[in-house]
Amino acid sequence: MNTKYVGKTALRALLSRKSRSALTVLGIVIGITSIMMVVSAGDGAQGFINDQLSGLGAETLVVRPGKEPKGLTGFAETLFADSLKARELEALSRKENVPDLVAITPEVFAPGTVTYGSKTFKATVIGVSPVFINQAMKLELAAGESFGNAEMVGKASVAIIGERVRAELFGTDNPIGKYIKIKNQRFRVVGLYAPKGQVVFFNVDELVLVPPATALTYLTGNNHYSQIILKASSPEVVDRMGSDIKRTLRDLHKIKDPADDDFYLQTQQGLVDQIGQIIGAFTLFLSFVVAISLIVGGVGVMNIMLVSVTERTREIGLRKALGATNKDIRTQFLIESVLLTGAGGLVGIILGTIFSLLAAFAIRNFADLAWSFSFPISGALLGLGVSALVGLGFGIYPASQAAKKSPIEALRYE
Repeated sequence: MNTKYVGKTALRALLSRKSRSALTVLGIVIGITSIMMVVSAGDGAQGFINDQLSGLGAETLVVRPGKEPKGLTGFAETLFADSLKARELEALSRKENVPDLVAITPEVFAPGTVTYGSKTFKATVIGVSPVFINQAMKLELAAGESFGNAEMVGKASVAIIGERVRAELFGTDNPIGKYIKIKNQRFRVVGLYAPKGQVVFFNVDELVLVPPATALTYLTGNNHYSQIILKASSPEVVDRMGSDIKRTLRDLHKIKDPADDDFYLQTQQGLVDQIGQIIGAFTLFLSFVVAISLIVGGVGVMNIMLVSVTERTREIGLRKALGATNKDIRTQFLIESVLLTGAGGLVGIILGTIFSLLAAFAIRNFADLAWSFSFPISGALLGLGVSALVGLGFGIYPASQAAKKSPIEALRYE
């Protein structure tokens, strides 16, 4: 008996029990749909982060305090590291130390609540040079002006605010020249950013920008920076400039062994690679968790196939009496199993694509993020392959049971 005829017989048997077939592969459909959504979300997150980081420019380097984090504990330790202070900033600013440097700014994170009168708003408060950040992220002022070097050196209590901060605190009033409070320190609003939304890791509309020295003195009470951002003359000299930065800081800190570094560098590409690894690992973990449902679905397929073998005992006996071999019977039931799970995998891919597309649309329109849909080809191929393997793996036992039946005993079966 040829394989084509056996395949047609298997397909005809499945179509004769449409409702049972649909319910049998429900677990497979759910599992493949979930895998498609997880992989699509991972690809979308990777694309979103890459787009955001591109706003910094390929010529940007970031120096952070402490040892390079190797896990969640490492990240926590860097929050309390104090190896970047005024002397490090001064050393890195010298052309003889870092010849390829064209711009530099310290950055201080000072989270806190901003108040104006009786109104409050939890803003993103950052001490950084507005000239540097405006150029790097292409930010524009809608009103007022930026503060300059004189205000930064003099620790002036001035601030530039984002559009949402203005709306929450001032309503329709003009905020320029008015005073807000951050941690009981009065700041005069000198500038207002035009609406921009999410850029890199923060929302410009929720931003309050103050001079770095002012943030250290009045908001954090520390004497060290959260990080130092540097800009090279071109992307081609980034590696060379990175070596100059490391040499300068090691000489300043009297470090002989690079393993003892109390700072670490991140370039845009390095950050993209690091985040990509984290997202990839997280996606793989979620896919592994979701794969458990495929095992459950496979057990369901095997159970129904065993029931089908019992129900079709007389059919098996009749086919054997007419000349079908054990191999023909085994092949037919295996094909039925693979067709079942394969169809479930195909439906799961279609549903996963639709749900992923809807999720991307919702994130883009309701969360106001530049999130794009990405069809996960790897997820689709994985889904089809895994569903077929599940059908084959969990169909072997029922197929073997069907092939073992004696034609005489099968024909006697009631």
